[in-house]
Amino acid sequence: MFEYHQPDLSGHFGIYGGSFASETLTHALEELKAAYAKYQHDPEFQREFRYELAHFVGRPSPVYHAARMSREMGGAQIFLKREDLNHTGAHKVNNTIGQAMLAKRMGKPRIIAETGAGQHGVATATICARYGLECVVYMGSEDVKRQSPNVYRMHLLGAKVVPVDSGSKTLKDALNEAMRDWVTNVENTFYIIGTVAGPHPYPMMVRDFQSVIGEECLTQMPLIQEEIGMAPKQPDAVLACVGGGSNAMGIFYPYIPYENTRLIGVEATGEGLDSGKHSASLQRGSPGVLHGNRTYILQDDNGQITETHSISAGLDYPGVGPEHAFLKDIGRAEYVGCTDKEALEAFHYLCRTEGIIPALESSHAVAYAMKLAKTMRPDQSILVNLSGRGDKDIGTVADLSNAEFFCRPSCRGQSVKGGL
Repeated sequence: MFEYHQPDLSGHFGIYGGSFASETLTHALEELKAAYAKYQHDPEFQREFRYELAHFVGRPSPVYHAARMSREMGGAQIFLKREDLNHTGAHKVNNTIGQAMLAKRMGKPRIIAETGAGQHGVATATICARYGLECVVYMGSEDVKRQSPNVYRMHLLGAKVVPVDSGSKTLKDALNEAMRDWVTNVENTFYIIGTVAGPHPYPMMVRDFQSVIGEECLTQMPLIQEEIGMAPKQPDAVLACVGGGSNAMGIFYPYIPYENTRLIGVEATGEGLDSGKHSASLQRGSPGVLHGNRTYILQDDNGQITETHSISAGLDYPGVGPEHAFLKDIGRAEYVGCTDKEALEAFHYLCRTEGIIPALESSHAVAYAMKLAKTMRPDQSILVNLSGRGDKDIGTVADLSNAEFFCRPSCRGQSVKGGL
């Protein structure tokens, strides 16, 4: 099996990662590293973490055989890891619980976070309500508009949502503002980063908390394949969407030693790689420093960050976690893309064939699985991390779709009589 031990003691994944931070934050990061090292393998910490995952989040999330989709694609069997069924509706809550538990033990009563799609913000607000912690969430004003249901959910949970109007008004800018807040209030504030980016130890720590996804799949995949009459084994390919990359690392990490399983990250290619309107850092970016770590970023010839675009707020980011950059360079993972149009088509298709409304982020992975399945045999399998549900995206989809989509011709202009 593939030997893999990353990162090193200074937080480097090969040439990527590390900690590029101001002197003020260096002390806070050292404090965080010490706390994580203390509690990472502490039996009581792990017991509480597993208890919360089981009784608050509702884990393990099931692996589901998308039988109708598999038949219609005519190739490999497609399985979905149902992170959309978690409490709060996405994988984000796995990580926020772990970090909030650290915050409590470190005596930090104030929590800040950044969010794009809003799911990390909702998960942070949720766990802060549970633990009685103050919560401030930074969110690009463009994302506030396109993710309004999640903004209201955060308010209901007691969080303060701060719209950010600088730059492209999306995730990058929200993260910038959260970093500024942390510098100012470092003594009483814990910053819960939502993805596998940022300065060390965040990429490692978030990966570790999210790896419960892949760990469950290692047990679940052989069992469900045996149940449907397939040879019980690990999947031939594991797919996940990649923005910052936490859901992808969560399912990839336990599978890295399994060399016969392809790891495929699906980036948002927006209006196309050649359009300039995309968020494909790994395909069109180059190494640089962003938000405290070295990784692949989208930048111009002068090293300035370029604007990104994606139909999905959670993938609209000009960088990626450093471990993904390392996995790309060593060839253990491959990174592809799907456009806005392909993701929207996959969104509608999954709704109609399996009765599942996926997040637009996850729809990118579903779209690529639909293409990949057709090139594979029926005795092969694809595992897709369905990282979140699409309730939050219904407004965006409605705006982008023909209004007639929502009403069949037979019911247009007719009133409905009777009841259930």
